[in-house]
Amino acid sequence: MDISNWLLEPLQYGFLTRALLVTVAAAAVSAALSCWLILMGWSLMGDAVSHAVLPGVALAYIVGVPFSLGAFIFGAGAVALIGAVRSTTKLKGDTAIGVVFTALFAFGLAIISKTPSQTDLQHILFGNVLGVSTPELLQVLILGAVTLAVLLYKRRDLTLLAFDRIHAHAIGLSTRWLSALLLGLLALTVVVGLQAVGIILIVAMLITPGATAFLLTRNFDRMLLISVTLTVAAAIAGIYASYYLDVATGASVVLAQSVVFLAVYLAAPRTGVLWQWRQRRNARSTSAQQHQQIPA
Repeated sequence: MDISNWLLEPLQYGFLTRALLVTVAAAAVSAALSCWLILMGWSLMGDAVSHAVLPGVALAYIVGVPFSLGAFIFGAGAVALIGAVRSTTKLKGDTAIGVVFTALFAFGLAIISKTPSQTDLQHILFGNVLGVSTPELLQVLILGAVTLAVLLYKRRDLTLLAFDRIHAHAIGLSTRWLSALLLGLLALTVVVGLQAVGIILIVAMLITPGATAFLLTRNFDRMLLISVTLTVAAAIAGIYASYYLDVATGASVVLAQSVVFLAVYLAAPRTGVLWQWRQRRNARSTSAQQHQQIPA
């Protein structure tokens, strides 16, 4: 098959073109936010918010309002509730997160089980990117653009917060407000990615990109660029793989990201497993040669 035909064939279908745009938008936004989540140790928070939006999505479907509204309300509510539990008890952060997000996730499942005709559990949990309508596409693109714009506009302040919270506070930045802003953007990012890969797989899109880029560089600007570039490329590859292999689109996108992470984990300069193994082997070989050259 000619390569141009191979690339253009999926784009002949409007639903697949919309799926590609939605997935690329979700990939770009989640990859950018992922860098801050990794540096701040907030990976579990991304997991919590993505699961906590389930009751909001279910209620939105039942009431007949946009699911993104319900998802954002419950995502922001989960963040506030986690903060309240942490500030009013002696529980550690990961414990408060675990208690809140499992309770909200179970609440969402309970709502769905009582109204099976109103909601499609598979679409909520695993996404329905191939069924995205034009209004939903515009909604995702607008929310994604707003989230990415705010991240880039506040990039310096958020980066300082991630690297040195005490210094950020000392120079007059409101660390509490910046943390709240980042968590609010996390909730928006979950809403953006929800349509593409669903509640379960959005966790991977919030963690894997930043982890991959972190293995390649310690410079944050390069980390941000690498994370977005690799994730968008993996998203496109995942869409094409899902079309030609006839597999679930969301799963295909996440697997493509995982393949990229595995390649970087194995072969990245200085940090890759194979690179380190080769360096150790060369060091042993050099040491052995030097030992042989020592006169008796």
